[in-house]
Amino acid sequence: MFALKQSYPEMSVLHSSETQGLSLDSSLQDLSLYDLSIEIDRPGSEVAQALEDNQLLPGVVLTDLGQFAGMISRRRFLECMSRPYGLELFLKRPIKCLYVLAHTDILIFPSDTLIVMAARRSLQRSPELLYEPIVVEIEPRLYKLLDVHQLLIAQSHIHELTTRLLKEQTKSQMMQTEKMASLGQMVAGVAHEVINPVNFISGNLEYLSNYSQDLIKLISAYEREIPKESPLIAEIKAEIEFDFLQEDMLQMIDSMKMGTERLVKIVNSLRNFSHIGESNKKAVDLHECLESTLLILHNRVKHSIEVVKKYGQLPPVPCYSGQVSQVFMNIISNAIDALMDKKESDAEPTYGWKPQIEIATEVIEVDNSTWAAVRIADNGSGIPLEIQGRIFETFFTTKPVGKGTGLGLAISHQIVTEKHRGKLNLRSRSQSDADALGESQLATGTEFEILLPLG
Repeated sequence: MFALKQSYPEMSVLHSSETQGLSLDSSLQDLSLYDLSIEIDRPGSEVAQALEDNQLLPGVVLTDLGQFAGMISRRRFLECMSRPYGLELFLKRPIKCLYVLAHTDILIFPSDTLIVMAARRSLQRSPELLYEPIVVEIEPRLYKLLDVHQLLIAQSHIHELTTRLLKEQTKSQMMQTEKMASLGQMVAGVAHEVINPVNFISGNLEYLSNYSQDLIKLISAYEREIPKESPLIAEIKAEIEFDFLQEDMLQMIDSMKMGTERLVKIVNSLRNFSHIGESNKKAVDLHECLESTLLILHNRVKHSIEVVKKYGQLPPVPCYSGQVSQVFMNIISNAIDALMDKKESDAEPTYGWKPQIEIATEVIEVDNSTWAAVRIADNGSGIPLEIQGRIFETFFTTKPVGKGTGLGLAISHQIVTEKHRGKLNLRSRSQSDADALGESQLATGTEFEILLPLG
């Protein structure tokens, strides 16, 4: 007689506790599966007995010497039994005789198949096969059955979860957009307020330098005309270290000039970055956008990360400069985080490894179109292959809770692809991928390629 490997589920539908445990990433192995297999050379009466004992059983798995041979559903079996002389023909004969007549195309999925994908494939079947059970491969030589009714209930629950999540994402994106717009306005206002006094200082430093040189020139003339100085003057010159003062004052003014020039660049970079909400595209120098971004991030880069620039010849690119700068900011910030994480996590740092970010630009031809290409690469730990397909998903992040929002790359992808009709490509190799390919000696890291149309 047949043998049950485990007791049947009490219901053919998912319990509420089971549906509550489902998520967008739930797979078939998270559902209740029927586990009954019968050797194909056994008489058909065993199938009939199994179906009678459990009225919810959708069918049985057929095996031949322990190997999977097929599946016969309750509906197909009862159809054959209801035919003239069906009971006499099939109940006492081997099941394989009945299976020749009742055989249909079988849908087989691995147990890790996503529920939404399995439901989509199931609904694409022809109408006569629509309610046939699905065979789930748990492991080699172990197969179970899934009732399509259960699958559709699970898919409906996941659809509700998706709708709810989309509403939350839309709300979060609106808040993020409003936050970025407010931040842009605030930065623009601060930059506008700062630039005026900075320009005042920068403009007057030139006069201060000239006045200082004139005074030193005048004092030198006094020394030549009146070579013998009074004791009081000699005492004052010694007290203020006059010789050192002459030399250091000019150097100090030069340093102040350099400082104010850098401050002007930083303020202008903030003003460029604050153009996130601009309404019209303008021809922009992408190298200037990159330099502005690096200047803003300079404090995170200057001591520990080498930035290698391989700029090619780029014409002005029509784009929204503030949004493109935001993309650069997000990607370079992620590269910095990846390098710092690798530096902190490596108990035994790779010999000769130094954290590095490489930025390269060029004009390329793709699909008979001309594009401005910006590639930002790091030599960090890389992104595992199994999650690369989700890297641009909203709220998906590999960073610890509180450190990453999962919005940076998603917004960057939206800006490049939707706002600019461009492309944002990812290339990455992690240590686990290299080990799996037996190429552990090859370098790991991540590269983002930003393509913006020039036409």
